Amino acid sequence: MLSNLGNILLFLNVILSLSIIYAANRNLKTSGAVDKNIFQLSLIQSTSIIICFFILIAAFIVSDFSLITVYQNSHSLKPLFYKIAGTWGNHEGSLLLWAIILSIFSFYFLVYNKNHPKKFRLLTLIIQNILILGFLFFILFNSNPFSKISPIPSEGLGLNPILQDPALAIHPPLLYVGFVGASIYFSAAIASLITNYSEKSFSLSIKNWVLISWCFQTLGILVGSIWAYYELGWGGFWFWDPVENASLLPWFAMTALFHSLIVFEKRNLFYFWVIILCLITFTLSVTGTFLVRSGILNSVHTFASDPTRGIYILIFLSLMIFGSIFLLFQKYKKENYDLNRNSKETFILVNNWFMMFYLITVLLGTIYPIFTDALTDNKISVGPPFYNAIIFPVVVVFLLFMALGPKAKWIKNKFENIRTYILILTGAIGLNLAIIFFFKGYSLLSNFIIISALFLIISSLMDTAKALKKNKLDFARIISHTSFGFLVLFIGLNDIFSLEKDYNIKLGETKKFENYSIQLQNLDLKNYKNYQAVIGKLEIKNINSNQTNILNPEIRIYDKPKTLTYEAAIKTSLIKDYYLTMSNIDRSDYYNIKFQKKPLMAWIWISVIMIVVGGSIRLFSNAKNN
Repeated sequence: MLSNLGNILLFLNVILSLSIIYAANRNLKTSGAVDKNIFQLSLIQSTSIIICFFILIAAFIVSDFSLITVYQNSHSLKPLFYKIAGTWGNHEGSLLLWAIILSIFSFYFLVYNKNHPKKFRLLTLIIQNILILGFLFFILFNSNPFSKISPIPSEGLGLNPILQDPALAIHPPLLYVGFVGASIYFSAAIASLITNYSEKSFSLSIKNWVLISWCFQTLGILVGSIWAYYELGWGGFWFWDPVENASLLPWFAMTALFHSLIVFEKRNLFYFWVIILCLITFTLSVTGTFLVRSGILNSVHTFASDPTRGIYILIFLSLMIFGSIFLLFQKYKKENYDLNRNSKETFILVNNWFMMFYLITVLLGTIYPIFTDALTDNKISVGPPFYNAIIFPVVVVFLLFMALGPKAKWIKNKFENIRTYILILTGAIGLNLAIIFFFKGYSLLSNFIIISALFLIISSLMDTAKALKKNKLDFARIISHTSFGFLVLFIGLNDIFSLEKDYNIKLGETKKFENYSIQLQNLDLKNYKNYQAVIGKLEIKNINSNQTNILNPEIRIYDKPKTLTYEAAIKTSLIKDYYLTMSNIDRSDYYNIKFQKKPLMAWIWISVIMIVVGGSIRLFSNAKNN
């Protein structure tokens, strides 16, 4: 019953998309406003695909194992929360959620852009529905969540245990809004090229959509990073995992795009920067989808290892890329910026080039192992040393530009109060030297990063003081930029003062290192609803302060599916985290204990949240003004 109803709704959405394309194309040839029937069709489309998704949720809740997707990703004993989250924690369900977001964005773009040219809006709608059709056909014929299995199994295989986590339940939907949200300004960019709608008002039609996707993408990356921190045993805020990188690539493009929109709106410049970045952002989103779902990446995040799925997405991606490039070159006109060296426009242009540098570096590091494997049959990995060596030195210069850019004037090529910024830089160097002297920690690159971060923070705080006097406070920019400065500062301090030790230890044994001791005091076996857990009791003692902490890492044995996971024990404070993982050593009484002291981890997460707060303030401010 659920299978049949789900498939009917999927086919209905195909018909609705075709109807919207047909109706919009007919309406293009008439004068007057957009046909009301198009609004109604778009609303019905969004509503029906949402109902379709709720049907899939219902199938997971009632454990309808007649559906292959439910059978492969659920179990009758699984907690209700994870049954629901399992709906989008798999390949088929996640793509259905993509289709929902595509249709919702399509409808609301049509509704909220009534002041823009009719032809531009209708063409955006047509292109968006072509994308919807592409995903619907993929779902129907390659990844149908309502495909049935016969005979019907009595029990499901269960969801991957590492995915059974509250953070990972909300992480994918957040990222999907970021990824898929980029589709609407991709469609708008194509429509802009076709209609020659290159006025400043074009930026007004897409800037809020860029901010929405950017905020959700940032939150999605944050939640995923927190999940990886405590679930995967990595012990850090970022591991440069290939699938992590796939989520970061569109973020760089979104960031550059939003800043380009500021210039386009103020000065009617950077139109083709805006168009190119719109195209790049969604292309990278689909690229990330291809990398994750093709199985060509070796990552704990990957959804599938079926290359046939990847081939379809690769074809779809290729059509998008080549079609966009063809149209772009056909319409491209060289823009003569004639920018003054020290103008705000120039600094934003430099910002764009920084973002492109980061994007290309991460992209090459992510895909290089794929080509190496294909051409030489040698499997290699590109990890943190590569990215840290290339990206972090550039970050130092980037932060200085980020601090100076807001001080520059539009058009004018003159800086004010140069001496002030020399004093700020001197103060930042002085604070860094104080950190080295009092805390006895030093790393050449990290300390340079700390200096540049302090420069940005102090400059932004001074901007706040000046703006308050003039009653012209740009809360959004100041909060985001200052928080980014704090983020980099805490990352630099975290790198310098982190401590990591790895021991093989048996019950009752104590290990001492630096001013700490660690003892395995007890092991306890507990049974839970869907797994068993070996729970360690370890005492971490600071010998100097005589402060003691008890941490309880776990080894979990899941039955459905048969899986062994290692759950980190984390003692969090605003100053530092104690991070402990425990794993068994086969056929011995010893356990491998990995202890890490991670300074200021909480502030790294808080800084990212504040960056999103700044973006949200800008979004609500734009919505109010429009």
